Amino acid sequence: MPELPEVETVRRHLAERIEGDVIRDVEVRLPRIVRRPALNLFAERLKEQGIRRVGRRGKYLLFELDRVLLVSHLRMEGRYAVADPSEPELPHTHVVFRLASGRELRYADVRQFGTMDAVLEGEPLPKGLAELGPEPFDPALCGAVLHHRWRGRRAPIKSLLLDQRQIAGLGNIYVDEALFAAGIHPLTPAGVVGADALDGLLREIRDVLARAIREGGSSVRSFRDGYGRHGGFQIQLAVYGRAGEPCPRCGGAIQKIKVAGRGTHVCPACQPISVAAPIGTGVNA
Repeated sequence: MPELPEVETVRRHLAERIEGDVIRDVEVRLPRIVRRPALNLFAERLKEQGIRRVGRRGKYLLFELDRVLLVSHLRMEGRYAVADPSEPELPHTHVVFRLASGRELRYADVRQFGTMDAVLEGEPLPKGLAELGPEPFDPALCGAVLHHRWRGRRAPIKSLLLDQRQIAGLGNIYVDEALFAAGIHPLTPAGVVGADALDGLLREIRDVLARAIREGGSSVRSFRDGYGRHGGFQIQLAVYGRAGEPCPRCGGAIQKIKVAGRGTHVCPACQPISVAAPIGTGVNA
């Protein structure tokens, strides 16, 4: 699933190309992509709406229109492309926005898990979006805040970092990378990590996210940006996807374990667990 750096990369490229344009018509070919309103109302809400800004919140793309907020979640493999009508469509193109400029904004999704909501001012935001925690770069987010919030929690720290209600936008790749950089084992109970260590973890989270954004995200599977290009950060990954390879810090073998059902990459030597917890349990306390 695209994480914050990948979604931010798509956002920037779409902003360059479609901000200031106007949606003339919408063709939805796969109705289940649209969650609300009803399909006929979805298209009507978006017609003749100017695209004021393309924003992002966590892993959501937010198309801020004249009177409507179009909320889009790419899920596993959703992908946007801006193209001339004469250009061949990508396979599995499910939604086409025809623009006043003569171009088309096309949404393709092989797995068909992506979602769209067209929200009028005053209507409640989609549930997942409404429940998001702070952005990782929020200056008000610090180790003391997390320490207070997680006090007494027995859940593995990775489980909480993946919880979008705690911090928005993080996923499997960048949580593994940040925990390695901070020297924290993913199974360490969140409640035993001190405020200073959490400050250090936040610094590593922000660093890895900023570096990934500069490189256009990570294409570990099928991610492409708004121009159809692969990301470049995958060649800089220290532990993710490198099970059995030598740790770049100590030379020991990187292990792959399970935390809350998610494949997790860790160097046991560089990331000693603070309090024993059964490997693979992913306690959800």
